[in-house]
Amino acid sequence: MPFAPANPTLRKILFMKKMLLVLFLMGISIFTQAQNPLQDYKIAYNLLENRDADDYEVYIMNPDGTGKANITKHPDVAWTYYAYRDKLYWISDRDTCHRCYYLYRSDADGKDIKKVGGPRLEDSWMASRKKGCELIVAGRIGKELRYQLFIVDTDSGKFRQITNDTAAQYADPTFSPDGKQIVYRYKKHKRDRIEKAELWMANADGSNPRQLTHYPPTDTTAEWHAYHAGPPHWNAKLNLITYQSKQNGKYGLYAVSPDGKRNFLLHDFGMEAGWHDWSPDGRYLAVELFADGNSPSDIYLWDYETKQLTRLTDGPGYESSPVWVRK
Repeated sequence: MPFAPANPTLRKILFMKKMLLVLFLMGISIFTQAQNPLQDYKIAYNLLENRDADDYEVYIMNPDGTGKANITKHPDVAWTYYAYRDKLYWISDRDTCHRCYYLYRSDADGKDIKKVGGPRLEDSWMASRKKGCELIVAGRIGKELRYQLFIVDTDSGKFRQITNDTAAQYADPTFSPDGKQIVYRYKKHKRDRIEKAELWMANADGSNPRQLTHYPPTDTTAEWHAYHAGPPHWNAKLNLITYQSKQNGKYGLYAVSPDGKRNFLLHDFGMEAGWHDWSPDGRYLAVELFADGNSPSDIYLWDYETKQLTRLTDGPGYESSPVWVRK
């Protein structure tokens, strides 16, 4: 039986000492986190490992660029496009036909790999709501029904379709912070090379769609296949939706407000900017930057508050599509 001092004054002194120790340890934890707010996270990204074999791998690294490691290690096409906390989601054509993508999940180190299920997927970003229980993805059924939006249960793999327009293209969906709205790239006639895909917003069930972005009508510098409005990322802290767009002959990162009233260049990085992902606190941006459309890309870390830009990768290949994932 633990010793309990009979003297009330002594008990109070011991209690105060314990409380001071707890507060001291909490202070150390808070100070450490303040000094390094990204210490609990890693950045996953995609790398073309072998062009001849069409082998893409998912890599992981610390937010300072150290600790790079291949976590998929499989001769397939594997691309990550989303993470919820410590669950990293990626598409892969392993165990099926070439570039026939299905959804997989692992932890930040590539362990506990599970095929989630759901429909066959398009090459597209995704997002979740309801504490990671539901994903919204762009998928297909058969040869005709392509680039439609589906909600996937991350436990069972069961899914339901929320768009059904064989002529249109829906891609790169994301949820609003409250999960009640979705933003996605939309093109009414997917085979029309003149029509531009723009960002649209709708209710989470696909109802009440409205256009968010409007590509400058006088800008003819982007090829038909280029991103006029790229995959959207909703930053809850800034209340902005960011996306890449090729304007004036080069890719940049742009931002639009959820009501569509504000649309502007987010920042001039001095290089072309592409796929990106915001840290959970909304302050740090992991982004791929490149000299031009023919140059390999590298991953950089950008501090929105200080505007400091730090290069994280320097390989000869194409490091792309950074995603924040908890350790």
